[in-house]
Amino acid sequence: MNVDVVIDIARQTLLVIIKCSAPMLLVSLIVGLIVSIFQTITSIQEQTLTFVPKLIAIFMVIMLAGSWIFKNIVDFTYELFSNFGTYIK
Repeated sequence: MNVDVVIDIARQTLLVIIKCSAPMLLVSLIVGLIVSIFQTITSIQEQTLTFVPKLIAIFMVIMLAGSWIFKNIVDFTYELFSNFGTYIK
């Protein structure tokens, strides 16, 4: 296995990580922004107010996109293991 193969595997791994974590991160960002705007408008400065809506939103995203995330991870793992013979040469 040469350096190019290792770099390609690392690149593919990072792309899968980004693709699988993006829905949860984006929803968390949007919910946090909405709660911050709500806190600014109502002058409520409670720091723990952001955790519950984010937690609920991320849980909902995992419920909706969990099978898609799992499928991406399984496909990548299957591809990685199926090419294992070429990696060790």
